[in-house]
Amino acid sequence: MNPVFTRVLTAAAILATGCAHYPENKAIEKTNPAVGYRFKNLSKDNNTDSLQIFMAFSGGGTRAAALSYGVLEELARTEVTWEGQSKRLVDEVDYISAVSGGSFTAAYFALHRDKIFADFEKDFLNRNIQSALMWRLLSPQNWFRLSSPNFNRSDMAAEYYDQKLFRGATFGDLLRNNRKPFLSLNATDMSLGATFQFTQEHFDLLCSDISSFPLSRAVAASSAFPILLSPITINNYAGSCECIRPEWMNAALTNQLERSRRSIRAKELLSYQNSSEHPYLHLLDGGLSDNLGLRGPYEDIIAKGGVWKKINDDLDATSVKKMVMIVVNSATKKDKGWDRRKQPPRAIQVTVALGAVPMHRYSFETLELLKQSVAQWEIEWIGGNLRSEKLDHVISSGSRLRFYVIEISLEFLPEGGERAYLVDLPTSFNLPSDATRRLRNAAAALLRQSTDFQNLLQDIRSEQ
Repeated sequence: MNPVFTRVLTAAAILATGCAHYPENKAIEKTNPAVGYRFKNLSKDNNTDSLQIFMAFSGGGTRAAALSYGVLEELARTEVTWEGQSKRLVDEVDYISAVSGGSFTAAYFALHRDKIFADFEKDFLNRNIQSALMWRLLSPQNWFRLSSPNFNRSDMAAEYYDQKLFRGATFGDLLRNNRKPFLSLNATDMSLGATFQFTQEHFDLLCSDISSFPLSRAVAASSAFPILLSPITINNYAGSCECIRPEWMNAALTNQLERSRRSIRAKELLSYQNSSEHPYLHLLDGGLSDNLGLRGPYEDIIAKGGVWKKINDDLDATSVKKMVMIVVNSATKKDKGWDRRKQPPRAIQVTVALGAVPMHRYSFETLELLKQSVAQWEIEWIGGNLRSEKLDHVISSGSRLRFYVIEISLEFLPEGGERAYLVDLPTSFNLPSDATRRLRNAAAALLRQSTDFQNLLQDIRSEQ
């Protein structure tokens, strides 16, 4: 090889390696609970307080993205009359919490709203994401960048998502759009083994501003499955701002002997405030700590004193009549046939099972916990076990808050060829267009056939 060419190539490699660095989250001088990307700061235009719709999108690659998209499509086709106005149920969606594959649909919808129904198929569902990322990985241009200690495979994936899906959008753009739904993307903190939510409330503890944080990096963190992808790193600036610690957190930390979900969560978040010991957070796929996207919001409710306190903090609780929780669970349980073979599973199969088995079990327990809590919350409301005079007045006047938990799962499909086909689809980011179409159709059918969803529609009609 020509010596001059070799020196030029070496110099270019050194330059590329030195310049490769993930985009760093920005620090703030002072936190302010009244500003920033928070649920209560989004407009209520054409979205009523009386009908609250919360959605959780699970992980599961393109399968999860397509299933959650199919539910949104069906909500857009479902028209109701509420508070004297004819509207689509999709316009009443207030909050979406998502992990991994579901985070692509959630972030795209929060950013683009109805534009998702025109562009999401070509922009994501029918695009071979795996192949695109592989070609980038094999590109000599990226070899030099990936050799940098400050740039990895997930940083490269985030760049791709930014170019093809989000086009430079940040959480600040969601705030400027000033419309619901509120978006909470969930990743797993490697050090804590706990859920980390991409919200300003969590960024407050890091003395950081989420407004300038790219949606693409939050999605990349939420879907950074170990081994295949690398952790997304964010900087912890705690101690550099006047951080106003939440009241619930102070209360939970007062009693050092308390052992509860609230106290454990408070101690986890308190660790962030020691930035000298924890200057960085390394975030992986949110499904590792909660594959449904439910755990983070649920723990927030418990930590802040229960559902009533949470509602009253964010809304006028006296106006809320219905709380709808739609959980889109794309997880599948395929028979691997291991128990029919004498030879034990191979190392890679064991590794996959180590993640999948507890993930499925944990998801089941989380859903059961939610259903039990909802039943208790309704009893507490009816019984008047509330301290707020405003809420006591509502109860005494005969008002009632009704909860609806609607689960969408491929396992609810009738036995047969279609269910077998969809359950057998791989957890990947490359599915045929026919597969994504069938997933969307299945999601719509599952929602329509849901007894809880039909009860919701019947109750809405009876109240008008």
